[in-house]
Amino acid sequence: MAQLTGMHEAMARLDSAWSDADDIAVLSREQLLAVNDAIGMLQRRLGALHVAVAAGIARESRAELGPDGLAKQHGFRTPAKLIAATTGVSTAEAIRLVAVGEATAPRADLVGAPLPARYAHVGAALAAGDLSAQAAGLITSLLERSRVAAGPARIEQGEQALVEAAVGLSLDDVRRLLVRAEAWLDPDGAEPRDEERRAARSLTMFERDGMLHLNARLDIESAAPVVTAIRGFVSAAFAARKEAPASEASDADRRSVPMIQADALTVFCTHVIGCESREVPLAGATVVVRMTLDDLQSGCGSATIDGLDHTVSAGAARRMAAGAGVIPWVLGGESEILDWGRERRLFTRAQRMALVERDGGCAMCGLPPSMTKAHHIRWWQRDSGPTDLSNGVLLCETCHHRIHDNGWEIEIDGAGVSARVWFIPPRYVDLERPPRLGGRARFDIAA
Repeated sequence: MAQLTGMHEAMARLDSAWSDADDIAVLSREQLLAVNDAIGMLQRRLGALHVAVAAGIARESRAELGPDGLAKQHGFRTPAKLIAATTGVSTAEAIRLVAVGEATAPRADLVGAPLPARYAHVGAALAAGDLSAQAAGLITSLLERSRVAAGPARIEQGEQALVEAAVGLSLDDVRRLLVRAEAWLDPDGAEPRDEERRAARSLTMFERDGMLHLNARLDIESAAPVVTAIRGFVSAAFAARKEAPASEASDADRRSVPMIQADALTVFCTHVIGCESREVPLAGATVVVRMTLDDLQSGCGSATIDGLDHTVSAGAARRMAAGAGVIPWVLGGESEILDWGRERRLFTRAQRMALVERDGGCAMCGLPPSMTKAHHIRWWQRDSGPTDLSNGVLLCETCHHRIHDNGWEIEIDGAGVSARVWFIPPRYVDLERPPRLGGRARFDIAA
């Protein structure tokens, strides 16, 4: 059985990485990384085996077997209940395991002739140890709910592209990838989804223990100015903290980010109800909505908002663009000069917006654009680097230091906003130095 063979290989890899050490404390850095990689492979292999077994239990518990079904014979109403009780997972997790197993297992038609798995690409990636069961579950769930709207050909194309893009991503990043993929698979569904989410928006308030508790659920269109303003306020607070004189270091702002965000809400509301001060520190916060010219003209498709993962419909983008403090960024038309060579040292606003379109925020760690700065890849002074998009990259302060202090390199493949950013690790991280894809391209699905 392929799954068992994969498990044995993963166990042998873990045993080799451990190298007979008596305790984790004596493992070297290289051994720790090797053990961590081996554990990841083992978990993925175990997940593949578990979904296959879950599908088998479901098959032997099908309704037509009645009381002779496997789950009912052992005192459980459903196969998911049996799996949950015997493995310690939740019933919802057991249901997901069964669904993934059934979606990736070979099938048979009514006369018993073999059929390929419904999602063979996902199944192959699972069997190879490239995808975790959780990632496979997210992908198959998206494909299932988009199947009718997208059609078989587009679903197969999307499945293959998603599997290729998801390999090597964390589960959080897989979720970000799927947000973009859903808009690609079902562009006509963006407007109904927006309406449904907008109808579910709410804000509740109640007092308890001397504190006011707020609980908000906002659709992306409503949330965009809220998120942008609060993040701008936080960025301004950190900038002020950084610029405080050394003599005032003991009195510097020690608030945590959640505290600053709470204070932002207070400042904004105070300003609205009549505060005499018209200056609210937001560090240049602006809502930027991005969409293609074709989508703008047709009124179909979707748009993205800087700093937020979820897309909005073309109609929502048009409504937002009509409001103050919102910049519509349309791709495919005439634009400002984006390459300045050596004539300018600092990147212009238009260049920064183009970098945000390409990088989506910090190109290395994914922090939102408001927490990044545009940096020269080849330094302006030391390397005579030009102030061009091909020599620029958005990085947060932490990743900027990581690049310079730890010996990472950056390469840009292509030109303009469609270019790709690659991060090349130093040799002490990986002797072969394989490039790692960064920026927005990690979460885009090729059409």
